[in-house]
Amino acid sequence: MAENRPLYLGPRLRRLRRELGLTQQAMADDLEISPSYVALIERNQRPVTADMLLRLARTYRLDIADIAGDDGEDYARRLTDVLRDPIFADIDLPPLEVADLATSFPGVSEALLRLHQAYTREAQALAEQRAAGPGADENEPVREAQRFLAQARNYFHALDSRAEELAAEIDKSGGATAWLAEKGVRVRFLPPDVLMESLRRFDRHNQQLLIADTLDSASRAFQIATHIAHTALRAEIKQSIRAESFSSRTTATLLLRALAGYAAAAIVMPYGRFARAVEQRGYDIDALCSLFGASFEQVAHRLTTLQRPGEERVGFFFIRVDEAGNVSKRLDGAGFPFAAHGGGCPLWSVHQVFRRPGEIATQWLELPGGERFFSIARTVTGGATGYGATRVVRAVALACAAEHAGRLVYAAKVDPASAPTTPIGVTCRLCQRAECTARSVPPIGRDVLADDYRRAAQPYTFAES
Repeated sequence: MAENRPLYLGPRLRRLRRELGLTQQAMADDLEISPSYVALIERNQRPVTADMLLRLARTYRLDIADIAGDDGEDYARRLTDVLRDPIFADIDLPPLEVADLATSFPGVSEALLRLHQAYTREAQALAEQRAAGPGADENEPVREAQRFLAQARNYFHALDSRAEELAAEIDKSGGATAWLAEKGVRVRFLPPDVLMESLRRFDRHNQQLLIADTLDSASRAFQIATHIAHTALRAEIKQSIRAESFSSRTTATLLLRALAGYAAAAIVMPYGRFARAVEQRGYDIDALCSLFGASFEQVAHRLTTLQRPGEERVGFFFIRVDEAGNVSKRLDGAGFPFAAHGGGCPLWSVHQVFRRPGEIATQWLELPGGERFFSIARTVTGGATGYGATRVVRAVALACAAEHAGRLVYAAKVDPASAPTTPIGVTCRLCQRAECTARSVPPIGRDVLADDYRRAAQPYTFAES
């Protein structure tokens, strides 16, 4: 970019104003300019001067680089790459028009990029006969983010250690609300309709953290801790993924959100104190919920992170599914072989606990390769409370290697070697158990026999391999 080129930030300023919940008049009052001037800047009819940049940064406590960073060049580059697709070959698209679109209409540019990305993925899925099989679409953002967390065994030492220090500071201040008050931030609990159906929103203009008053106490505490993580631990969160390169910005965004949740859990349940309590209470999740004022899912999630060198605890795999079997969260703190494909077998009790909401179901599992695990599963409920409020019921499960189950109150005095196990598979496509009556599709590489005169109990019978 040429040094003397005018800086037009209309769409960015408009987004900032809306994020702050301000009218043009309110922003004009804050910046000591006229509302018409704000409108001209937002329409890119006036450039942003150096003085105006400083006013914005000072008034709303922002980094100048965050305000003035040139998204236009990045959007222009990405749009140019997308427009090389053969589907656009017969359209005249001059570079100047692409640059104008990227600079003046970043929202439209982002929409086009997302649309093309969705189109590309769908085309790839249709081209692959087994797109839903293992290993398909490895660069899909959710899977890429899960892979990153699994490679780190869901433990981030620098982030966890700094969160523990911050938790000690918060305790000395008398709690998170008091600590935020010392920083000039007031916490308010308001009805969801006032928050425009948000659970948490930060009002920068008035330095207020707004939390939905329909949340239970554990969810309120976690939302406050998440805000603290996004602000006080922002540098540590970004540092955790800075050296990585991802296939899309969405992956980085998902990881920033995941690590903010990780840090929030580390604030609510500081490593040292939590790890000691875990051993003292025999991994009793309900007891840990009471001790730390956390929910069942929050504690289960935190148990997957106890991998600090020299202070390791039992390694757990965590999964969360809905009643349709969709996996919405998967975390691996132990390197289990089913981490990449877990959740697909209907014989695993995580799919059956919906029949008995709120009750813990334990189960000994055995995979086709002979690996044995111990599982704890229970339903959890999310969303706001109140009559007519939408509540989402999901099931969560923790699984650890069978040899470690004796450390858990749920499997105390049970010999893992003699415990009755349920045979499960990672997915039906990879499970070669011919006798399984719960199978949905035949496994890869097996020929199905034509049983014209016999109907077996299992859905398919196979030729000997």
